[in-house]
Amino acid sequence: MKTPDYSRRDFVKGLSAATLGALAAGYPRLASGAEASAAIPATADTVIVLWMGGGMAATETFDPKRYTAFEKGMNPNSVLSTFPSIPTSVDGIRFSEGLERLARVMDRGTLIRSYTAGDLGFILHSRHQYHWHTGYAPPQSVACPHIGAMISRTLGPKNPAVPAFINIGQRFDNGESEELKAFSTGGFLGSEFGPFNVAFPDAAKDVVTPPGGMSPARFENRDKFLRRLADASPVGQLGSGYQKESLIRSLDNAHRLLGSSAAKAFDLTLEKPEVVAKYVPGGWDFSRRLGGDQNREGSYEKANVQRFGLGCLLARRLAEAGARYIEVTTEYIPFLNWDTHEHGHEKLVHMKQAIDGAVSQLVLDLEERGMLDRTLIVLASEFSRDMMQEGKPDKPITNQVPVPEKIEELTHYGMHRHFTDAGCVLMFGGGLKRGHLHGLTADERPCKTIKDRVVIEDLHASIYQALGIAPNLSYEIEKRPFYVTRDGLGKPIRDLFRAG
Repeated sequence: MKTPDYSRRDFVKGLSAATLGALAAGYPRLASGAEASAAIPATADTVIVLWMGGGMAATETFDPKRYTAFEKGMNPNSVLSTFPSIPTSVDGIRFSEGLERLARVMDRGTLIRSYTAGDLGFILHSRHQYHWHTGYAPPQSVACPHIGAMISRTLGPKNPAVPAFINIGQRFDNGESEELKAFSTGGFLGSEFGPFNVAFPDAAKDVVTPPGGMSPARFENRDKFLRRLADASPVGQLGSGYQKESLIRSLDNAHRLLGSSAAKAFDLTLEKPEVVAKYVPGGWDFSRRLGGDQNREGSYEKANVQRFGLGCLLARRLAEAGARYIEVTTEYIPFLNWDTHEHGHEKLVHMKQAIDGAVSQLVLDLEERGMLDRTLIVLASEFSRDMMQEGKPDKPITNQVPVPEKIEELTHYGMHRHFTDAGCVLMFGGGLKRGHLHGLTADERPCKTIKDRVVIEDLHASIYQALGIAPNLSYEIEKRPFYVTRDGLGKPIRDLFRAG
């Protein structure tokens, strides 16, 4: 059965309606009985999500299949993996070549190979990213909070001076920017629970420093003026009374951070060069700026490797300082990074360089500091990719990428189509099992899930479980409950957690 198309314009229209609804919404109270439903033991205090935006091909990373080397004139249907597999520190679990350092820390991790993305019709990256980050398929009648905002609102800050929800590495001035902004918010929960955005981690200290050349008095006057403007605006112009109060509280939080010693956590120049080099191949000269490198022809891939590595280092520092939810992204930009509509094999060489050293070092550093057991690391993507299959085998979707009958050049060697029937989620710490594999996929195309399927509400329920939040906890908005997992139906995957 063919699923209906759903255009980008439809998505934006739905989001606009939900945003207006959020502005008009009143105070979102915990629904009756929600406090009791949240009383479960926590195994983690902090979550770090490492977001592989664009569709990370499982068969090229953490679920390798039969390797087929490139040959001119080869049949694309014969290509399952374009990299050989390598052993990991756990018998029976293999990764794709290029992930050697991550392979060595697999004995600290849990690997899900059976994550199945939602059936949302015609595949738009931003819709699936919205679905992953909120647990709800767009459009919705309310502005759904990002999972980081929900965690921030429910648990509160670990350190009052440090933003509870910090988003690292994603710019909002490129392709699909409005759609990305739509789920990167506090939604109806309010501005104070939305993300503190750091687009360029090498310049993170600038985000917590008044603009250069601006005197403290002038900065203070600007802050006072903005507060008066917000306070004097009629109800409805900046949203409901609650939304206005939430905006003021977000300003208070930002001001508290600027005057706190915790702001030093954002300053990566305080790290020793040899530490930086463990996260960033070749190290990094902080007199440079990644922002400029992004625009130089031919340098984007290298700059992206550097930015993600610095983002992981910043995440470690922020976790130490008391952030509650931190997300670091390889950055979603249409047709770049994991969004491999062409040159799939070549692009993944760079993407593996970006994540291999940085993620493995983050794991080791947290372990060395005694923080890994109480920090849950989640590496995930909106869906996987395949050479031939678009969507799911039993729910065909219109092919968005043409594949030639024969592959004559490297342009078409790699995983190009959106595959939603199986994908990987790699997790560390937070009370999860070590060296554990969950789920099984077919060895031949279509490489679909054949055991222990995982859907988003159950993955979210597992994350919430680790934090001591019940999957049926809800907030009352517009006189009805809004659950942290869809309709409160998420079920924690017990098999992921250590006994006791």
